[in-house]
Amino acid sequence: MSDSARQLYRTLCQHIRTTALLSSVEQLLAWDERTMLPSAGAEHRAEQVTLLSGMIHQRWTDPQLGEWLAELTESPLALDQHSDTGATLRRIKRRHERLVKLPRTLVEELARASVFGQQAWQAARRDNDFPAFRPWLEKILALKRQEADALGYPDGRYDALLDEYEPEERTTNVARVLAQLREQLVPLVEEIRQSGRRPDVSVLRQSFPIGEQESFGREAAARLGFDFNRGRLDATAHPFCCSPGPHDCRITTRFNEYSFSEAFFSILHEAGHGIYEQGLPADEYGLPLGEATSLGIHESQSRLWENMVGRSLAFWEHFYLQAQRRFPQVLGGVSLDDFYFAINDVRPSPIRVEADEATYNLHILVRFELEQALLADDLPLADLPGAWSEQYERYLGIRPSGDAEGVLQDIHWSGGAIGYFPTYSLGNLYAAQLFAQAEADLGGLSDQFARGEFQPLLQWLRRNVHQHGQRYGAAELVERVTGRPLSHAPLIDHLRGKFAPLYGLA
Repeated sequence: MSDSARQLYRTLCQHIRTTALLSSVEQLLAWDERTMLPSAGAEHRAEQVTLLSGMIHQRWTDPQLGEWLAELTESPLALDQHSDTGATLRRIKRRHERLVKLPRTLVEELARASVFGQQAWQAARRDNDFPAFRPWLEKILALKRQEADALGYPDGRYDALLDEYEPEERTTNVARVLAQLREQLVPLVEEIRQSGRRPDVSVLRQSFPIGEQESFGREAAARLGFDFNRGRLDATAHPFCCSPGPHDCRITTRFNEYSFSEAFFSILHEAGHGIYEQGLPADEYGLPLGEATSLGIHESQSRLWENMVGRSLAFWEHFYLQAQRRFPQVLGGVSLDDFYFAINDVRPSPIRVEADEATYNLHILVRFELEQALLADDLPLADLPGAWSEQYERYLGIRPSGDAEGVLQDIHWSGGAIGYFPTYSLGNLYAAQLFAQAEADLGGLSDQFARGEFQPLLQWLRRNVHQHGQRYGAAELVERVTGRPLSHAPLIDHLRGKFAPLYGLA
């Protein structure tokens, strides 16, 4: 292999690493916008983000980068697509070819609209006022349609946007997967309803001092593996995780004094994202091997720690005494079994982030169908709140009480993240299949959790998922780790295994 090819490869990687530094500044500004920024600062923040987005786009679409890629992808460095150099070149080329289709002006306008859109969403959600947000959503949707049309797509606009979050995934496949899940989940939820068993969830809706909630959540996240020397926890309107640097991972949650579950399980969820970020190869930061495979795999890590671990009986066999000590007036007289039943209550609810494991994917189905209709111009925005309520009635048998509980509950659309929601359901499927394989490989995970031992599972994930970065696509990674293609069966097995004894199902 020629020294010139290796030198050119190093030059290309340095170009991408420098571009990643600009992206990390953009991430830091986004974190600040959603946690600290005063509302009057939105105009200046929009100028900052617009400038950065344009600079980042310019570097990714630089014709010189295209020339380097053309030369290197014909060199021996690219022969093995799963080698370090082969995987890096393949992923960089893919992103370059995607972004050169987008005009810089469109990228900048989307960045600007996202800042103002998120500010408008926060105010509209607070005031339960969708019409106040609608003009910004209209603008964002128009820009996303332009983006999809510029990128091109095999079947519909949704394919182009979905590909940003879950590379090489297709709308038709997501629709098939969600339909399979719905066929299994709707009867399960109905069986649970007909069982007549209901936990006393009032115990979770007493006064839980926010300071103690934060302290307990931090302790649990740290025990699972989130490193607070390289991360932090803050409050926000809609929980998220971001990593402005290889040793700077920031998770957020929202606190409610009268809800134990809202913040605690959100912290575990975001810590799962953070644990993945902290497990990526730090020396590859900015390059594909230092980045997450896809958002579906990212969600698999958050949902695995939140649900397979954090909502398990074994987890609480270890942590419940500590919870009772922190909240003695509320939990002191509540048995572990009653508490465990309460945190695994299954009943349709209007809020996605508070949904139980059995109904969660039905929330995603609603958003998936509405997003497609919006992108195709088949649903006028003025009719969106009504369509939202009708879909909730159809799939969950309930209707939201207002816009804040309905169409305004999620931040995603205000930031231009259209095509993102299916990654949550894919994440649930990946999580169940990966967790089942971890149990098969390690054995005795429940016994380990009950003893407060989470390192074996963490190290299994480090070896099998985190260390690979983007070496493999999501579907290939899951099949390599588990020995079979993605299936909905492990998730259904997990749900039935958990809820059958709780609700006395056959």
